[in-house]
Amino acid sequence: MKYIELTIHTTTEASEIISDIMWNYTDYGVTICDRADIIALQTAKESTFWDYMDDELVQEKTSDVLVKCYVAEDIAPQTIGEILRDIHDAKERSEGFIPFGTLEDTKRLVDGDDWIDVWKKHFRPIHLGNIVVVPEWIEYTPAPHEQVVLLDSNMAFGTGEHETTSMCVELMQEYITPDSTCIDVGCGSGILGISAIKLGAKKAYLTDIDPIAVESSLHNSNLNGVADKTVVAHSNLLEKTDVQGDIMMANITGEVLKMLAPSIPKNLKQEGVLILSGIIESRLEMVKAAYEAVGMCVVKERRKGEWFALVLKHNGVNA
Repeated sequence: MKYIELTIHTTTEASEIISDIMWNYTDYGVTICDRADIIALQTAKESTFWDYMDDELVQEKTSDVLVKCYVAEDIAPQTIGEILRDIHDAKERSEGFIPFGTLEDTKRLVDGDDWIDVWKKHFRPIHLGNIVVVPEWIEYTPAPHEQVVLLDSNMAFGTGEHETTSMCVELMQEYITPDSTCIDVGCGSGILGISAIKLGAKKAYLTDIDPIAVESSLHNSNLNGVADKTVVAHSNLLEKTDVQGDIMMANITGEVLKMLAPSIPKNLKQEGVLILSGIIESRLEMVKAAYEAVGMCVVKERRKGEWFALVLKHNGVNA
């Protein structure tokens, strides 16, 4: 199915008004692209967790905000005309109170089927030691030593392709035993917990604060036939539970890892291993210091590209 993407150039103040107008005419999505939102997140209190941002973004002087919507091609001429009419009516009613900017509009033809096809062509089986991450629509025959982790067509939150995820999967293989209980904090697609079970762990606990990630992990656990060995929870950590992990994994950003440092070790067995990933170089020492302050020590450090992963143990435990 083909769509017309309509983009309106406006201001932060008027962007929500324009967004509301667009929603009256489309069921296919509205997007607001506003640098002010990113800056506000970055400069907010410590409970906001942006790990990195281009410094040039803060220095830009433009206030241009883009509001986009998608309209089915066959009704686009009439529908877009009505959208533009309502926007200009709103501007007139708000004259002197709310700046609307230039209201320049651009239109682009897009193909919804192309989005899916292009996206699918991008993914191939990913080999991570004994784990092979395979999109569910691809037929793959594993070698005798390989364990396949299937991810469905709605893959998100970790596919194994990114360095941070691949380092976690590779590192866990050095520590998993048939008696291992594994905990994945910020589970996303569930790839780490599912991989742990495929590698022989007896149980995996997966947590995430994003309900969509929880749904994805549940679905992928069922897809891989490991739902009986996984527990997926919608929470920050293993709240209200005394579960102890032999291996804990957290592939998040450095700022979040720092925030979680006082809480994570309580669910790690005394002889357990903690694997942290998602750390850029400028946050590396900060993360190390946060965990050293709660009695953890780094026993291994790995780098891929611009990303770092750490393996930690409780102080006094042999590396």
